[in-house]
Amino acid sequence: MNRIRADKNRTGRGLKVGKASAETIAPDNANGRAKVEDAVRVIIRHVGEDPDRDGLKRTPARVASAYEFLTSGYSKDPKEAINDALFVEQDYQEMILCKDLDFYSLCEHHLLPFMGKAHVAYLPNRKIVGISKLARLVEIYARRLQVQERLTTQIAQTLMSEIDPLGVAVVLEAEHLCMRMRGVEKQNSYVTTSAMLGAFRTHTETRQEFMQLLRNGKP
Repeated sequence: MNRIRADKNRTGRGLKVGKASAETIAPDNANGRAKVEDAVRVIIRHVGEDPDRDGLKRTPARVASAYEFLTSGYSKDPKEAINDALFVEQDYQEMILCKDLDFYSLCEHHLLPFMGKAHVAYLPNRKIVGISKLARLVEIYARRLQVQERLTTQIAQTLMSEIDPLGVAVVLEAEHLCMRMRGVEKQNSYVTTSAMLGAFRTHTETRQEFMQLLRNGKP
C-alpha cells in the first residue's frame, strides 16, 4: 500500500475544523489556569464547604487538570489525525466497520459526563484509513463540550470529507449522567444517535448490512 500525502490546506466537504479555533479556546497560560482554580473555590464555597480544609486544598488544581484533559480535543485537529494514515487500496471496496469504540464526553448543558460506544463504518473508494485513526477521530471530538447528536455528525462528516468514501455510517449509544444523577433520574436510559451519509443513506441494502453487522454477537 502506498501512503497518500495529504493536502493540509484543503477543507473538503462537511465541517471546517482547524487549529486556529482550537487554540483560541484551549487553556494556554498560567493566568488562565489560576482563574479556573479560583472558580472552583467559588463553587466549593457556594455548596457550603471550606476550600481550605485538608481534603479540599488541592481540589481546585485537580479539577483544573481534569478539565484540561477532558477537553483536550480542542487542541487537536481530527483531519490531521486521519490524513497521517491514508493508504491507496484499489482492490478492497467492501464495508469496513469498527465496533464498540469506548468514548467519554461532557454534556455542554450541565458539564456532566456522558459515555458509551461508537460504531463507525465506511465503504472505501480506493482509499482506506488506519483502523486506530477511527478511534482517534471519535476521541478527539468526544474530548470537547458536546451534545451526542453533534458528536455523531462531526465524526461522520469529517470521515466523509477526508477520505472521500462511497458512504459513512456512525451510530453512538450512550448513557447520560445528567439524566441519571439529576432531573428525571432515569437510571436505565440510553440514547442512540446515527448519521448515514452517501451509500448508507441512499442504498437500503447497504444500510441493512451495516445494522446486521452491529447486531451480530448481541442478544
